[in-house]
Amino acid sequence: MADQKKRLDSNIAGNFYVDATCINCDTCRQLAPTSFEEVGDFSAVTSQPADQGLLHQAYQALLACPVGSIGTEQSDKSLMQDAMASFPIHLDGGVSYCGFNSEKSFGANSFFIEHPDGNWLIDSPRYIKHLVEAFERKGGIARIFLTHKDDVADAAKYAAHFGAKRMIHRADIEAVPDAEWIIEGADSLEVSPEFLIIPVPGHTAGCMALLYKNRFLFTGDHLWWDSEQKMLGAPSRLVWRKHVLVDSIRKLLDYPFEWVLAGHGDRTRLPADEMRAKLQALVERRQPTRVVS
Repeated sequence: MADQKKRLDSNIAGNFYVDATCINCDTCRQLAPTSFEEVGDFSAVTSQPADQGLLHQAYQALLACPVGSIGTEQSDKSLMQDAMASFPIHLDGGVSYCGFNSEKSFGANSFFIEHPDGNWLIDSPRYIKHLVEAFERKGGIARIFLTHKDDVADAAKYAAHFGAKRMIHRADIEAVPDAEWIIEGADSLEVSPEFLIIPVPGHTAGCMALLYKNRFLFTGDHLWWDSEQKMLGAPSRLVWRKHVLVDSIRKLLDYPFEWVLAGHGDRTRLPADEMRAKLQALVERRQPTRVVS
């Protein structure tokens, strides 16, 4: 729980605040961008929520925060319950954002796909009763797709509860040595109709993306949307091999998609042709600079 004694000075006066335990993971800024912004090395409340919609977002951010660094001077139990009930948050076409981000994955996002042939969990949120019961109501979890070794979090607990198969690339197997399904090599793999696994090494050796219905691209920490600059972004530090990362970004030009659903950074939806143009622009920005002799 947040501690008012640790309240950051960067917060505006008012009910909601962020304390010094913040890890600056960006979860709150995604969920309630009107209220939370990055100030220095932390997130902070820069505008107190002033209507029901903004209050709902702020309570969602409070609940999703992986380290409990968001607090209120006075809590509204009813609004808190409404925010809790909203998770998982449906985005489009049976795809939801789970919420309840985990500190074990530095606050990475996770997603849930409802599918008649078995539901998928993309990376792992915290293992909590509310999500377990929500997933049970939706038919459980058949497969847990792990984009890379950093965002495993509580996948083992979800796999044990639901009898789900965890999927991870061989190159990142040290994170889940007992995984039920190991992906090999660099070639894309259609594991079932509508689901295509695309290895995208770079951030780690075993990074993978999942393309669903040629519309939804789950990217882990490989690719994200920069809402301030209105463009796609990719890691520039904590990268296994930079030239391999650029090749992996270029590889995605072969596939149509409308949604980028990232572990870190904003999610977005654009028409497929516009998304491809944004991706091409990213490839061009990340090309190595040529030295002219």
